[in-house]
Amino acid sequence: MSEANVPRSMSEASVARWRAALPGAFGPSPRQRAARLAGGAVFLAWLAWAFWLFDITPARLWNGLSGLFTIIRLMIPPSPGELWGDILKGLAESVAMAFLGTVLAATFAVPLGFLGARNIVTTTLLRFSLRRVFDGMRGVDQLIWALAFVRAVGLGPLAGVLALFVSDLATLSKLYAEAIENADRRQAEGVTAAGASRSLAIRFGILPQVLPVMLAQALYFFESNTRSASILGVVGAGGIGLQIAERIKVRHWDEVAFIILLMVVTVAVIDWLGGKLRRRLIGERARA
Repeated sequence: MSEANVPRSMSEASVARWRAALPGAFGPSPRQRAARLAGGAVFLAWLAWAFWLFDITPARLWNGLSGLFTIIRLMIPPSPGELWGDILKGLAESVAMAFLGTVLAATFAVPLGFLGARNIVTTTLLRFSLRRVFDGMRGVDQLIWALAFVRAVGLGPLAGVLALFVSDLATLSKLYAEAIENADRRQAEGVTAAGASRSLAIRFGILPQVLPVMLAQALYFFESNTRSASILGVVGAGGIGLQIAERIKVRHWDEVAFIILLMVVTVAVIDWLGGKLRRRLIGERARA
Protein backbone atom coordinates (compact mmCIF):
# COMPACT_ATOMS: atom_id res chain seq x y z
CA MET A 1 0.00 0.00 0.00
CA SER A 2 1.72 3.17 -1.17
CA GLU A 3 0.81 6.76 -0.41
CA ALA A 4 -0.27 7.27 -4.05
CA ASN A 5 -3.04 4.71 -3.54
CA VAL A 6 -4.35 6.34 -0.35
CA PRO A 7 -7.80 7.93 -0.85
CA ARG A 8 -7.79 11.73 -0.80
CA SER A 9 -10.34 11.73 2.01
CA MET A 10 -7.65 10.43 4.33
CA SER A 11 -5.79 13.09 6.18
CA GLU A 12 -2.05 13.06 6.75
CA ALA A 13 -2.71 12.26 10.39
CA SER A 14 -4.70 9.17 9.40
CA VAL A 15 -1.89 8.04 7.12
CA ALA A 16 0.64 8.55 9.87
CA ARG A 17 -1.53 6.63 12.31
CA TRP A 18 -1.91 3.69 9.89
CA ARG A 19 1.81 3.78 9.12
CA ALA A 20 2.57 3.49 12.82
CA ALA A 21 0.06 0.66 13.29
CA LEU A 22 0.97 -1.30 10.11
CA PRO A 23 4.48 -0.33 9.04
CA GLY A 24 4.89 -3.42 6.87
CA ALA A 25 1.97 -2.43 4.63
CA PHE A 26 3.81 0.71 3.50
CA GLY A 27 6.90 -1.16 2.28
CA PRO A 28 10.22 -1.90 3.96
CA SER A 29 11.78 0.70 6.17
CA PRO A 30 15.16 2.26 5.31
CA ARG A 31 16.80 0.03 7.91
CA GLN A 32 15.26 -3.09 6.34
CA ARG A 33 16.33 -2.02 2.85
CA ALA A 34 19.86 -1.42 4.08
CA ALA A 35 19.91 -4.83 5.78
CA ARG A 36 18.72 -6.52 2.58
CA LEU A 37 21.36 -4.76 0.50
CA ALA A 38 24.04 -5.72 3.01
CA GLY A 39 22.87 -9.34 3.02
CA GLY A 40 22.88 -9.45 -0.79
CA ALA A 41 26.39 -7.97 -0.88
CA VAL A 42 27.64 -10.54 1.64
CA PHE A 43 26.08 -13.38 -0.37
CA LEU A 44 27.65 -12.16 -3.63
CA ALA A 45 31.02 -11.82 -1.92
CA TRP A 46 30.76 -15.34 -0.52
CA LEU A 47 29.76 -16.66 -3.96
CA ALA A 48 32.71 -14.93 -5.62
CA TRP A 49 35.07 -16.31 -2.95
CA ALA A 50 33.70 -19.85 -3.53
CA PHE A 51 34.24 -19.51 -7.31
CA TRP A 52 37.79 -18.33 -6.70
CA LEU A 53 38.49 -21.08 -4.14
CA PHE A 54 37.35 -23.87 -6.48
CA ASP A 55 38.91 -22.27 -9.54
CA ILE A 56 35.60 -22.08 -11.41
CA THR A 57 36.34 -20.18 -14.59
CA PRO A 58 34.49 -19.96 -17.93
CA ALA A 59 37.44 -21.52 -19.76
CA ARG A 60 37.56 -24.46 -17.38
CA LEU A 61 33.81 -24.99 -17.64
CA TRP A 62 33.94 -24.85 -21.44
CA ASN A 63 36.79 -27.38 -21.57
CA GLY A 64 34.88 -29.65 -19.20
CA LEU A 65 31.72 -29.49 -21.28
CA SER A 66 33.72 -30.21 -24.44
CA GLY A 67 35.21 -33.29 -22.80
CA LEU A 68 31.77 -34.38 -21.60
CA PHE A 69 30.31 -34.09 -25.08
CA THR A 70 33.21 -36.18 -26.40
CA ILE A 71 32.48 -38.91 -23.84
CA ILE A 72 28.77 -38.86 -24.70
CA ARG A 73 29.60 -39.18 -28.39
CA LEU A 74 31.82 -42.20 -27.67
CA MET A 75 28.97 -43.80 -25.69
CA ILE A 76 26.76 -44.03 -28.77
CA PRO A 77 25.81 -46.70 -29.61
CA PRO A 78 25.92 -48.61 -26.28
CA SER A 79 27.50 -52.04 -26.50
CA PRO A 80 27.70 -54.92 -23.97
CA GLY A 81 31.16 -55.86 -25.19
CA GLU A 82 32.65 -59.31 -25.05
CA LEU A 83 32.46 -59.71 -21.26
CA TRP A 84 28.70 -59.18 -20.99
CA GLY A 85 28.48 -62.15 -18.63
CA ASP A 86 30.60 -60.28 -16.07
CA ILE A 87 28.27 -57.29 -16.41
CA LEU A 88 25.19 -59.40 -15.64
CA LYS A 89 26.98 -61.05 -12.73
CA GLY A 90 27.98 -57.65 -11.30
CA LEU A 91 24.42 -56.36 -11.69
CA ALA A 92 23.05 -59.42 -9.89
CA GLU A 93 25.56 -58.85 -7.09
CA SER A 94 24.48 -55.21 -6.75
CA VAL A 95 20.79 -56.13 -6.53
CA ALA A 96 21.56 -58.89 -4.03
CA MET A 97 23.67 -56.52 -1.93
CA ALA A 98 20.90 -53.91 -1.93
CA PHE A 99 18.23 -56.48 -1.03
CA LEU A 100 20.18 -58.12 1.77
CA GLY A 101 21.41 -54.83 3.24
CA THR A 102 17.91 -53.34 3.17
CA VAL A 103 16.23 -56.39 4.70
CA LEU A 104 18.76 -56.55 7.55
CA ALA A 105 18.54 -52.80 8.19
CA ALA A 106 14.71 -52.73 8.11
CA THR A 107 14.49 -55.75 10.42
CA PHE A 108 16.83 -54.38 13.07
CA ALA A 109 15.43 -50.86 12.72
CA VAL A 110 11.96 -51.89 13.94
CA PRO A 111 12.93 -52.53 17.60
CA LEU A 112 15.39 -49.61 17.53
CA GLY A 113 12.64 -47.36 16.21
CA PHE A 114 10.38 -48.30 19.11
CA LEU A 115 13.22 -47.65 21.56
CA GLY A 116 13.78 -44.21 20.03
CA ALA A 117 10.11 -43.19 20.04
CA ARG A 118 9.00 -40.66 22.65
CA ASN A 119 5.61 -42.29 23.22
CA ILE A 120 7.13 -45.73 23.84
CA VAL A 121 10.28 -45.09 25.87
CA THR A 122 9.70 -42.49 28.55
CA THR A 123 13.29 -42.52 29.82
CA THR A 124 14.69 -39.34 28.33
CA LEU A 125 18.36 -40.27 28.78
CA LEU A 126 18.00 -43.61 26.98
CA ARG A 127 15.98 -42.14 24.13
CA PHE A 128 18.26 -39.12 23.73
CA SER A 129 21.40 -41.28 23.77
CA LEU A 130 19.95 -43.64 21.17
CA ARG A 131 18.91 -40.77 18.90
CA ARG A 132 22.43 -39.29 19.08
CA VAL A 133 23.87 -42.67 18.11
CA PHE A 134 21.57 -42.63 15.08
CA ASP A 135 22.80 -39.14 14.20
CA GLY A 136 26.43 -40.20 14.47
CA MET A 137 25.94 -43.24 12.26
CA ARG A 138 24.05 -41.21 9.66
CA GLY A 139 26.86 -38.68 9.60
CA VAL A 140 29.21 -41.24 8.02
CA ASP A 141 28.69 -41.75 4.29
CA GLN A 142 28.17 -45.20 2.78
CA LEU A 143 31.46 -44.97 0.92
CA ILE A 144 33.32 -44.44 4.21
CA TRP A 145 31.57 -47.46 5.71
CA ALA A 146 32.43 -49.45 2.58
CA LEU A 147 36.11 -48.52 2.84
CA ALA A 148 36.12 -49.50 6.51
CA PHE A 149 34.45 -52.86 5.89
CA VAL A 150 36.66 -53.60 2.87
CA ARG A 151 39.59 -53.19 5.24
CA ALA A 152 37.87 -55.34 7.89
CA VAL A 153 36.41 -58.25 5.87
CA GLY A 154 38.23 -57.89 2.55
CA LEU A 155 37.10 -57.20 -0.98
CA GLY A 156 33.74 -58.46 -2.17
CA PRO A 157 29.98 -58.06 -1.74
CA LEU A 158 30.08 -58.73 2.02
CA ALA A 159 31.68 -55.35 2.61
CA GLY A 160 28.96 -53.70 0.52
CA VAL A 161 26.18 -55.47 2.40
CA LEU A 162 27.61 -54.39 5.75
CA ALA A 163 28.06 -50.81 4.55
CA LEU A 164 24.46 -50.58 3.36
CA PHE A 165 23.20 -52.26 6.54
CA VAL A 166 24.98 -49.90 8.94
CA SER A 167 24.20 -46.79 6.92
CA ASP A 168 20.50 -47.59 6.48
CA LEU A 169 20.03 -48.89 10.02
CA ALA A 170 20.41 -45.44 11.57
CA THR A 171 18.26 -43.69 8.98
CA LEU A 172 15.44 -46.23 9.06
CA SER A 173 15.49 -46.31 12.86
CA LYS A 174 14.99 -42.54 12.97
CA LEU A 175 12.21 -42.65 10.35
CA TYR A 176 10.48 -45.52 12.14
CA ALA A 177 10.72 -43.70 15.48
CA GLU A 178 9.11 -40.58 13.99
CA ALA A 179 6.33 -42.68 12.43
CA ILE A 180 5.67 -44.36 15.79
CA GLU A 181 5.56 -41.01 17.56
CA ASN A 182 2.94 -39.76 15.08
CA ALA A 183 0.70 -42.82 15.53
CA ASP A 184 -2.78 -42.29 16.95
CA ARG A 185 -2.72 -43.07 20.67
CA ARG A 186 -6.43 -43.82 20.87
CA GLN A 187 -6.04 -47.25 19.30
CA ALA A 188 -3.38 -48.26 21.80
CA GLU A 189 -5.47 -46.84 24.63
CA GLY A 190 -8.46 -48.86 23.43
CA VAL A 191 -6.41 -52.07 23.46
CA THR A 192 -5.16 -51.23 26.95
CA ALA A 193 -8.69 -50.50 28.14
CA ALA A 194 -9.68 -54.00 27.02
CA GLY A 195 -7.22 -55.42 29.55
CA ALA A 196 -4.20 -56.00 27.33
CA SER A 197 -0.65 -55.49 28.49
CA ARG A 198 1.60 -52.71 27.23
CA SER A 199 3.38 -55.02 24.80
CA LEU A 200 0.06 -56.13 23.33
CA ALA A 201 -1.06 -52.51 23.07
CA ILE A 202 2.07 -51.77 21.05
CA ARG A 203 1.57 -54.88 18.93
CA PHE A 204 -2.11 -54.35 18.11
CA GLY A 205 -2.55 -50.62 18.70
CA ILE A 206 0.56 -48.99 17.21
CA LEU A 207 2.31 -51.48 14.93
CA PRO A 208 -0.64 -51.89 12.50
CA GLN A 209 -0.70 -48.11 12.02
CA VAL A 210 3.00 -47.69 11.26
CA LEU A 211 3.60 -50.95 9.40
CA PRO A 212 2.50 -49.56 5.98
CA VAL A 213 4.83 -46.58 6.47
CA MET A 214 7.70 -48.89 7.43
CA LEU A 215 7.04 -51.07 4.40
CA ALA A 216 6.95 -48.10 2.02
CA GLN A 217 10.19 -46.70 3.41
CA ALA A 218 11.94 -50.09 3.23
CA LEU A 219 10.89 -50.52 -0.41
CA TYR A 220 12.16 -47.06 -1.24
CA PHE A 221 15.48 -47.79 0.45
CA PHE A 222 15.79 -51.01 -1.54
CA GLU A 223 15.41 -49.03 -4.75
CA SER A 224 17.87 -46.39 -3.55
CA ASN A 225 20.38 -48.99 -2.36
CA THR A 226 20.39 -50.59 -5.79
CA ARG A 227 21.91 -47.37 -7.08
CA SER A 228 24.19 -47.02 -4.06
CA ALA A 229 25.47 -50.58 -4.42
CA SER A 230 26.71 -49.75 -7.91
CA ILE A 231 28.88 -46.96 -6.46
CA LEU A 232 30.23 -49.08 -3.59
CA GLY A 233 31.81 -51.43 -6.12
CA VAL A 234 34.20 -48.66 -7.15
CA VAL A 235 35.95 -48.92 -3.75
CA GLY A 236 36.12 -52.73 -3.90
CA ALA A 237 32.79 -53.68 -2.33
CA GLY A 238 31.70 -55.79 -5.30
CA GLY A 239 28.79 -55.33 -7.65
CA ILE A 240 28.39 -53.55 -10.95
CA GLY A 241 30.48 -50.59 -9.80
CA LEU A 242 33.64 -52.63 -10.26
CA GLN A 243 32.65 -53.33 -13.87
CA ILE A 244 32.07 -49.61 -14.48
CA ALA A 245 35.40 -48.64 -12.94
CA GLU A 246 37.32 -51.17 -15.03
CA ARG A 247 35.74 -49.95 -18.28
CA ILE A 248 36.30 -46.29 -17.46
CA LYS A 249 39.99 -46.99 -16.92
CA VAL A 250 40.35 -48.47 -20.42
CA ARG A 251 37.95 -45.86 -21.93
CA HIS A 252 35.36 -48.34 -23.18
CA TRP A 253 32.62 -45.72 -23.04
CA ASP A 254 30.15 -47.69 -25.14
CA GLU A 255 30.19 -50.47 -22.55
CA VAL A 256 29.85 -47.91 -19.76
CA ALA A 257 26.74 -46.55 -21.49
CA PHE A 258 25.31 -50.06 -21.76
CA ILE A 259 25.86 -50.65 -18.01
CA ILE A 260 24.23 -47.32 -17.15
CA LEU A 261 21.17 -48.13 -19.27
CA LEU A 262 21.00 -51.57 -17.67
CA MET A 263 21.07 -50.00 -14.21
CA VAL A 264 18.32 -47.53 -15.16
CA VAL A 265 16.09 -50.36 -16.40
CA THR A 266 16.81 -52.42 -13.28
CA VAL A 267 15.93 -49.56 -10.92
CA ALA A 268 12.75 -48.85 -12.91
CA VAL A 269 11.68 -52.51 -12.68
CA ILE A 270 12.38 -52.58 -8.93
CA ASP A 271 10.38 -49.39 -8.47
CA TRP A 272 7.45 -50.85 -10.45
CA LEU A 273 7.48 -54.13 -8.55
CA GLY A 274 7.84 -52.30 -5.22
CA GLY A 275 4.86 -50.09 -6.03
CA LYS A 276 2.70 -53.09 -6.89
CA LEU A 277 3.77 -54.92 -3.74
CA ARG A 278 3.15 -51.87 -1.58
CA ARG A 279 -0.32 -51.30 -3.00
CA ARG A 280 -1.18 -54.98 -2.68
CA LEU A 281 -0.08 -55.37 0.93
CA ILE A 282 -1.44 -52.04 2.14
CA GLY A 283 -4.69 -52.58 0.26
CA GLU A 284 -5.20 -56.02 1.79
CA ARG A 285 -4.54 -54.61 5.27
CA ALA A 286 -7.05 -51.80 4.66
CA ARG A 287 -9.73 -54.25 3.52
CA ALA A 288 -9.03 -56.48 6.52
